[in-house]
Amino acid sequence: MATSLIEPERLRRLTDADPRPGDYVLYWMQNAQRAEHNPALEFAARRANELKRPLLVCFGLTDDYPGANLRHYRFMLEGLAEVETSLKRRGIGFVLRAGEPDRVALDLAKDAAAMIVDRGYLRLQKQWRASVAAKLDGACEFTQVEGEVVVPVDLASDKREYAARTIRPKIKKHRDKFLVELSTTAVKKDAGGLSVEGDLDLSDVPALCDSLTLDREVGPVSQFFEGGTTAAKTRLRSLLDDGFESYAAHRNQPQTDDLSYLSMGLHFGQISPVEAALMALERYPEGENTDDFLEELIVRRELTHNYVHFTPRNYDSYDALPDWAQKTLAEHADDEREHVYTRQQLEDAETHDPYWNAAMREMRHTGYMHNYMRMYWGKKILEWTNTPEYGNRITREINDKYFIDGRDPNSYANVNWIYGLHDRPWTERDVFGKTRYMNANGLRRKCDIDGYVEKVDRLVERAESES
Repeated sequence: MATSLIEPERLRRLTDADPRPGDYVLYWMQNAQRAEHNPALEFAARRANELKRPLLVCFGLTDDYPGANLRHYRFMLEGLAEVETSLKRRGIGFVLRAGEPDRVALDLAKDAAAMIVDRGYLRLQKQWRASVAAKLDGACEFTQVEGEVVVPVDLASDKREYAARTIRPKIKKHRDKFLVELSTTAVKKDAGGLSVEGDLDLSDVPALCDSLTLDREVGPVSQFFEGGTTAAKTRLRSLLDDGFESYAAHRNQPQTDDLSYLSMGLHFGQISPVEAALMALERYPEGENTDDFLEELIVRRELTHNYVHFTPRNYDSYDALPDWAQKTLAEHADDEREHVYTRQQLEDAETHDPYWNAAMREMRHTGYMHNYMRMYWGKKILEWTNTPEYGNRITREINDKYFIDGRDPNSYANVNWIYGLHDRPWTERDVFGKTRYMNANGLRRKCDIDGYVEKVDRLVERAESES
């Protein structure tokens, strides 16, 4: 397999400035929370060697990130603890400081010869990077390195794509160029002599979580999913060792466990999508299972990044839906609904539908839900709420509250997919209009849905016994 240092298409200068005298090169880590197969980290290491400086990595931790709670923070901090250990082993410094990430980065940039950051696609992430670039005002070299997608988002397309079928050929045109191993750069100057310290201690993650002011309504699920690169790769290897040969056949079979569980690690940047693809290709170079796996990992996922990138103002709202979807849902907004539930009834899994209740219970107790059931779960909220606008909002809010991988380009795009995004008009029905319809009979016909309910019962029993 070919190796690469950093493809130039991943790089973007955020300031027009040369390096300056400084104590270190600074990598402001935010989206790519890993010490392996991280283009931003390797670019920073190369830059540190060129400037004959040690490399310092910083992470700014705010305990009021919108929509995040104890479940999300515990998973993230477990990963950052591994990052700190791995970086120190390479002679790279790591600092975790409390505060708004942009302010933490700016404070440490005062003594930096040059600064590197990974790329973010969401509104707040873009604001942080723009704020730092503006305040540096050309005084410090500042480079963004994009490593959280296989094909850089601006290279794949220059506009918001209509559907997977429109972005697929554009991504495939470039995909193989970027599916390459990433060379690891050994730093020439050890950061051990730096006197820069953080004010947060990752040696005891539960204690650190206890010290933060967090929303604690939703608790951690480390007994099911531990954070970090090692755990993410272990979950993927488990699929590759036992289950990948059934991946295509079982992808829409929620009673099975032939899954990669990659989404949560990808959300926090704990595993590289390039490395995940290469791991699969090394074991299974071709075939239907590989094709389906890469379709989900690259095409479908990067369609969602295209969506949030080119819909910056309102990607997380109902009015980002295509016109045809808003029109048809408005025409059916007053249709009689056989069942209407409050948000609390939904969160408590108190509906008439045992399959939907099982999906909600899986989400609440494990932080995960089989992808096929996510579609059904969302479609029923559309059907069981008073208006499509309200249904859209609470679908997004419940999604972000319980899923480890919530608050993500995938989340925003996939919630709006329920309401017509990246889809086409279908046969017109009450309530749904021309948006895609799903029902319980379809579940019974296409999968062993009672087996799924039994699986969730076992998961919930385990969660309650270990809580």
